[in-house]
Amino acid sequence: MSTLVKARGLTKHYGALAALDKVDFDIEEGRIVGLIGPNGAGKTTALKAILGLTDFDGELDVLGHDPRKGREKMMREVCFIADVATLPRWLKVAHAIEYVEAVHPRFSRTRALHFLERTKISQASRVGQLSKGMVTQLHLALIMAIDAKLLILDEPTLGLDILYRKEFYSNLLNDYFDEKRTILVTTHQVEEVEKLLTDLMFIHNGRIVLNDSMEGVSEKYAEVLVNAERVEQARALMPLHEREVFGKKLFLFEGADQAKLRDLGEIHTPSIADLFVAKMKGEVQ
Repeated sequence: MSTLVKARGLTKHYGALAALDKVDFDIEEGRIVGLIGPNGAGKTTALKAILGLTDFDGELDVLGHDPRKGREKMMREVCFIADVATLPRWLKVAHAIEYVEAVHPRFSRTRALHFLERTKISQASRVGQLSKGMVTQLHLALIMAIDAKLLILDEPTLGLDILYRKEFYSNLLNDYFDEKRTILVTTHQVEEVEKLLTDLMFIHNGRIVLNDSMEGVSEKYAEVLVNAERVEQARALMPLHEREVFGKKLFLFEGADQAKLRDLGEIHTPSIADLFVAKMKGEVQ
């Protein structure tokens, strides 16, 4: 397995604010990585650094290139979908296909048309005539028709209804992703990507506070719903977080002894959302 993105001491300041504070991480080939964090945590800055859209300090290697120096060659194998549509409203769908075909050597018109055939998008339509969901479908069709190694998604389904969101991720997983492609996604709708991810990173105040595979998360973190008589016993095991559910206490543990946890109640793997809340609360204490 090869490393597509390698960051060491990645740092970015906006005045006195450290948007990225000596960040280290690797992204391997054939993985779907979720980069999750609150607003202002450094997610977008990290993506901009990877895409060569901002300067930075430290070391960053993307597909064998320093994004500050080799962005032109790097972007031949990298695609990006932003949180807002970037296609001009006056542009016709047919002309969008022609343009991408002319400028990108790895674009397949046949593949793009194949994706669009499954939508209600007409090649004669202008982008301004399409709904937000249809614009996202068009954008995705153009991107999936490019034979890229790394796809970066920044809140790609923002503002879409649940049907379009489900379809977006289904198309992405079934028609684009394979063991040679890698996806890096940021989203606040973590429940929708939870079953897709192979790896998880949490970022807060410019620092990575969790970086693990989903298998590792399942092994290290556990939730237990505890009856009132065992609450103090649970607290003695130093939980990462606790909250009340239906009159009982739900404790989230990191690296705790599984045998001791089984004495407290039934063990479950926490959702990404619950783990995120626990980690963020721990960071601000």
